[in-house]
Amino acid sequence: MTILHDLSPSLLWKHFQMLCNTPRPSGYEAALREKLIRWAEERGLTCETDDAGNLLIRKAATAGMEDRASICLQGHLDMVAQQNEGTNHDFVCDPIRPRIIDGWVHASDTTLGADNGMGVAAALAVLESTEIAHGPIEALFTIEEETSMRGALELKAGWLRSDLLLNLDSEDRGEVYVGCAGGADVNVHRNFLESSIPQGWTVQQVEVKGLRGGHSGLDIHKGLGNANQLLVRLLIALGEQTGFSLVNFHGGTLRNALPREASARIALPESSLASLSHLCQTLAAQYQQELSSVDANVHITQLPAEGSAGLSEDDTRTLLNALFAAPHGVERMSADVPGVVETSNNLGVVNLASGNFSACLLVRSLRDASTRTLADRIKALFSLAGCTVTSDNGYPGWTPNPASPLLQRFQAVHAARFGHEAAVKVIHAGLECGIIGAIYPQMDMVSFGPIIRGAHSPNERVEISSVAAFWDLLVALLADAPKAA
Repeated sequence: MTILHDLSPSLLWKHFQMLCNTPRPSGYEAALREKLIRWAEERGLTCETDDAGNLLIRKAATAGMEDRASICLQGHLDMVAQQNEGTNHDFVCDPIRPRIIDGWVHASDTTLGADNGMGVAAALAVLESTEIAHGPIEALFTIEEETSMRGALELKAGWLRSDLLLNLDSEDRGEVYVGCAGGADVNVHRNFLESSIPQGWTVQQVEVKGLRGGHSGLDIHKGLGNANQLLVRLLIALGEQTGFSLVNFHGGTLRNALPREASARIALPESSLASLSHLCQTLAAQYQQELSSVDANVHITQLPAEGSAGLSEDDTRTLLNALFAAPHGVERMSADVPGVVETSNNLGVVNLASGNFSACLLVRSLRDASTRTLADRIKALFSLAGCTVTSDNGYPGWTPNPASPLLQRFQAVHAARFGHEAAVKVIHAGLECGIIGAIYPQMDMVSFGPIIRGAHSPNERVEISSVAAFWDLLVALLADAPKAA
């Protein structure tokens, strides 16, 4: 597929097309990494990998720039795997199918991978170009950023030579990011004993669908629907009218994506079917009204299903009560950075099958202590329901440095190119800068990128004109690299 090759800057878009053609969901970056190693070696570039699977490619300075400071260009190889219902896309095997609509590049019913394919493509274009001026370049490509941050967390000290880092994983033009939230996964488990469904009971499947989904950090403040939360709310209301048994529950697929769909199979008395149908209709209308400005397409379906065993009524209530009480959304806005979320939680993935219950929630905060506190609250809640709870994959936030020399240089270059300084921002998402900065505390860094919308959802898209501006800014920054100390 070459649909993007005619776009400008052509070298960047050529590499992004290659990324679209190379499957790379989190955990499956090896094929892309090997392709990039071969590509770099063919061009005489130095390649190294570490034990985690991160890739580092080095390029010497262009003529006359040998005395400049080395700059690390950083992005992650993996992408979020989300698709619309009925698409049947295999992210491990199938290429992404980009399409151009009204000045934006979209995918076809899947995530696009502009997050962080744009940053990776830009770094590759710098490595390949013979026309731009730059000092020594290190291009660091990490793995599993979208699922666990493992690549950054396992990055070894002393590997990078650069004291300056340009993170290319932001999603707005005219902005520069100098801080980000840290986070942690909260993983919940319990094995419930199942019992046979009573005589005279019927099994029904209830589904919540049609939500937009989105990034669990960048979009958490928008009031978008969470399918897990909406379905649990329906089941709690049903429990006030009749006893029932929860047979299974499946909602959400990634802890860092807002759940777009959730389904539950329940067993209930035949005599309660009318109550269930009425409740589904009533709450569907209520949800549509509540979410009319952000998620108006939400709907609920009810269908006959099969099942022979489920949780007891007591265990059903216990589990649903815990899920109903679990926090989701904005916990606190920042008092230091107006308009920015400080602490939040995403009730991301919920599964119950054959009595085996699991859930994964993602807590984020600009304050590491607040991450731990909210994770502990969730642990306490689910512990009351007899669950085992662990906090995993914790990573630190990135503390802003308003006096950063790199930020000052970035602003000067931005003003020279576009007539104004960039807006300085702190992002409620998990950029790898905080982790890398903890390993390389001397490193000065900023983050920027083109305009990307709908990240972590099948609505993901990137504005074509902003990519050209992003590239121009990157090229200008490299040409303006300071003298090495």
